[in-house]
Amino acid sequence: MTARPANVHQAGLLRLLRDLGPQSRVALGDRVELSRSKLAVEIDRLLETGLVVQDGLAASRGGRRSHNVRIAPSLRFLGVDIGATSVDVAVTNAELEVLGHLAEPLDVRDGPVAVFERVLALAAKLREAGLAEHFDGAGIGVPGPVRFPEGVPVAPPIMPGWDGFPVREALSQELGCPVLVDNDVNLMALGEQQAGVARSVRDFLWVKVGTGIGCGIVVRGEVHRGVTGSAGDIGHIQVDPEGPPCACGNFGCLEAYFGGNALTRDATAIAEAGRSVELAGRLEATGRLTPEDVSAAAGAGDAAALELIRTGGSRIGQVIAGLVSFFNPGLVVIGGGLTGLGHTLLASIRTQVYRQSLPLATGNLPIVLGELGQAAGVIGATRLISDHIFSPA
Repeated sequence: MTARPANVHQAGLLRLLRDLGPQSRVALGDRVELSRSKLAVEIDRLLETGLVVQDGLAASRGGRRSHNVRIAPSLRFLGVDIGATSVDVAVTNAELEVLGHLAEPLDVRDGPVAVFERVLALAAKLREAGLAEHFDGAGIGVPGPVRFPEGVPVAPPIMPGWDGFPVREALSQELGCPVLVDNDVNLMALGEQQAGVARSVRDFLWVKVGTGIGCGIVVRGEVHRGVTGSAGDIGHIQVDPEGPPCACGNFGCLEAYFGGNALTRDATAIAEAGRSVELAGRLEATGRLTPEDVSAAAGAGDAAALELIRTGGSRIGQVIAGLVSFFNPGLVVIGGGLTGLGHTLLASIRTQVYRQSLPLATGNLPIVLGELGQAAGVIGATRLISDHIFSPA
């Protein structure tokens, strides 16, 4: 088992070294509120545990040169991002640099046993590639509500067979290391905060638009999960009580209007009705439509496909506008698989938010695409577990 810091001072030093890379003792002293002697004691104790190592002499700042220290380069974290239709698994070092990343299609409806067989097989491939002899911790994201302290999914609408499954306990036993489990959108928000577009923002929303729709809420630099872990489940905000049925059992939810399944449903209906030559041709060629088909049709100038995207973006913007008025974030980040629909989607979301929210909330509000793409979830997962490992035991 990996050693843990003994107190908050050591924990703070480890997180600084994680986020900034190797630092001199002098540079660390500039960033922490510790006396020089106390700082030296805490660094020496971390060196004794093996959590940090010496890393050569620092650049001279006049006088005696200081030694650099860095987090032990042997530490390895595993990040797992389980989506509705795919899984990503990555291994990072303690500075959260991705050393290896594997992804493959997967149906979360196959249930936890089948899904985790694939997760463990991918983790084994990363080990066999020489990227990790072992894992010091693992973070897992799943596409549904999670009771965070126990690491247990709770009544996830698109995950039959997962309700109450002890994900944290089961994977901790299999991997032989500490495991934390969270909603995938929360982890994507953490990923963008760690290494993406939200690095310098403490209050922001990260909105996933994919098979499902969800929102990671970051307040003062920390993910807000709510009392039971269901905060940010905006895909099931009702936008029209007379709308189509949703997987959650209600009607007219945002996700029922513009998740991945809703988009393919509506695109298929348009193609079958003869309202889009482009979509009809793609449906005839393959027997089914995907969001990528809609994106390609829109790129070819197909009016019906463009209208599908604009309407969906307007629905999402309608909900985000309410969140912006309520929360007053400094940034809104849009990510997820459907961002492949391109600028038309982002422009439609922006237009609705700026039109509907008050100027005081939107006057300096950037609404942007995420920078990390598919890696956001696995980086966020390793950020989550590293926060835990780099906390006092």
